[in-house]
Amino acid sequence: MPQDHSHAASVTTANTANPIVVEVTRGNMVESRHRAAVAIVDADGKLVHGWGDLEQPIYGRSAIKPLQALPLIETGAADRYGVSVAETALACASHSGEPRHVELVTAWLARIGCSVADLECGSHLPHHEPSLEALIKSGRQPDATYNNCSGKHSGFLTTARHLGEPTKGYIRYEHPVQHRILGTLEQMCGLRLGEAPRGIDGCGIPVIGIPLGNLAMAMARLADPADLPPVRAAAARRILAAMAAEPFLVAGTGRFCTKVMEVVGKKVVLKTGAEGVYAAALPTLGLGVAIKVDDGAGRAAEAAMGKIMRHLQLLTADEERALAEALAQPVRNRVGLETGRVRPATDSPF
Repeated sequence: MPQDHSHAASVTTANTANPIVVEVTRGNMVESRHRAAVAIVDADGKLVHGWGDLEQPIYGRSAIKPLQALPLIETGAADRYGVSVAETALACASHSGEPRHVELVTAWLARIGCSVADLECGSHLPHHEPSLEALIKSGRQPDATYNNCSGKHSGFLTTARHLGEPTKGYIRYEHPVQHRILGTLEQMCGLRLGEAPRGIDGCGIPVIGIPLGNLAMAMARLADPADLPPVRAAAARRILAAMAAEPFLVAGTGRFCTKVMEVVGKKVVLKTGAEGVYAAALPTLGLGVAIKVDDGAGRAAEAAMGKIMRHLQLLTADEERALAEALAQPVRNRVGLETGRVRPATDSPF
């Protein structure tokens, strides 16, 4: 596949630090600062805005789940098994392990002839504190449906079932499920990835190192799929529509992804990832956004994404007011007193 290169000119050289984009205050002093790279790219690969090193490969982590969900739709697996709008959103989710998340995943697995035992993502406690407390009080242990990636893994299992592939080992790099996703990433990012850096994600699947600009281009192709093959274009539209329709399922109570999409609807479809990665598809502008915070801080990635939304004039005055605490998150001490803010840096380049 030819490499898309129209976005490729990095704003910094390898020896130049990424800009400071977020600061954390305490009292009247800035206590901490976060550096990040940001790419805003259109579906043709043209760099619209960029700050920092956009060529350094990064792991997209969970921010690229909407891209990893494309095969679920375009293979016909979703239609064969009646995957709902809610379940499509869950396939893209990093959910908080709240009851609705767990119940939907459990029912989905049963419908495709699988169970929690088929999930290879491992288990962890709910991220949502009231759900965690309820689970502890019940005396039960969390199973793999509580894993924040269980919806994505259910999508993988659905595709394997549909295509008659083994369900065991679906997380392994050599499994057809993962080969299919790798091919999808190559096509959406415009790069050959066979020799790209590779690791293992928190949920056990392969992670592939991709330059930030190429990740932004892939998100732009979700946002503006006009030049994609018809089946993939339809899948892209279906995925973004599901995420916008079910923002709670994409993340959960109080989470940045959920709060933003609840307020702004389908004009900003965004997804968090571990280690300070954030991505967004902007259908009204036909753009994709990718952010990587140097030190891996998720709080900084959220503040940077909020500033990008304002920079691109995506928020109305009412929406900005509704999202005020998400855009500049309060820092609170143990008694609930606000002691500072996580906010865009005063000298941020955007």
